[in-house]
Amino acid sequence: MRIGVVVNPVAGMGGRVGLKGTDGKVAEARARGAEPRSPERARRALDRLFEAAPEAELLAWGGEMGAAVARGAGFEPDVLGEPSGDETSAADTIAAVEAFVDADADLVLFVGGDGTAADVAEALDGTDVPMLGVPAGVKVYSSVFAVSPEDAAHVVTSFERTEAREVMDIDEDDYRAGEVRPELRAVAHVPVAEDLQSSKQTGGGTVEALAAGVADDIRATTGVTYVLGPGSTVGTVKAELGIDGSPLGVDVYRDGEVLARDATEAEILDNLGEENVIVVTPIGGQGFVFGRGNPQLSPAVIRRCDVSVVASRSKLDAIPVLRVDTDDPDLDAELRGWTKVRVGRVERRMMKIE
Repeated sequence: MRIGVVVNPVAGMGGRVGLKGTDGKVAEARARGAEPRSPERARRALDRLFEAAPEAELLAWGGEMGAAVARGAGFEPDVLGEPSGDETSAADTIAAVEAFVDADADLVLFVGGDGTAADVAEALDGTDVPMLGVPAGVKVYSSVFAVSPEDAAHVVTSFERTEAREVMDIDEDDYRAGEVRPELRAVAHVPVAEDLQSSKQTGGGTVEALAAGVADDIRATTGVTYVLGPGSTVGTVKAELGIDGSPLGVDVYRDGEVLARDATEAEILDNLGEENVIVVTPIGGQGFVFGRGNPQLSPAVIRRCDVSVVASRSKLDAIPVLRVDTDDPDLDAELRGWTKVRVGRVERRMMKIE
């Protein structure tokens, strides 16, 4: 495996000295006595990687941006370039990652925070090269990071496939003023593993990103009938579509038109087409997908539709499993098992239906 390693040497410096981040604050952080954090985090990851896979071929950027720590861990990296000045920058990170891609890297392992993740994702845009982060920033909202440096090494040596995950970032000046408004910066290929963190929950922003993604997918289809269930999460999807939907009812939508608002079971069945999708969110603290709050979604309706479950991460964090109670034991048995629940613009989380 050819692994491109890039380290943001100033990531996280502002945290311990009360700056809540380092973007544009490196000099102030140093003036307050801040010490670099990311080189040690990088060392822990690469030490463990060398233990597990000493034969791995490392590509690196010069000096403190990766080459030094790679050599310290026992590797002999292929150094593809150097920082452009005394102070490293986002441009250096992007240049490094672009060089890794040109050198046929199989994975980019970066050390930093959300800003670094956004820079890496920008450089990888349009490629299939996956990225994985060693968390070293003050704010780590993105879901492209391993839980710890050691976990990052484990993911590198064990993953078999990748999935799309969100790169989020926040405005640090707003953050210092007490406002947290994460924004989606990119969608990147990331190894699938249990040792990855989820994106941090930030209330409505995350639901809005989820809803925007679902709405975009719905708009991109033609001839598909969408049965939009009740609940605030699906309600946000309806708002994204510009629908004056029923917050507690079921609405039927196809090709930009609401076919039935607050529909009954019969009205839903009358408006179904050749291809149908139910978009539903778990209702209540017990996590019922069907059988609580949406009786219009009867067995007859469900059997004619594909099912897309959507939910905020915070809701799923409080629900150990999903449940169904459709009044049809055979259908309940068919629905039980593992399913993908959409939790972000592109992200899914595996949940078990019992």
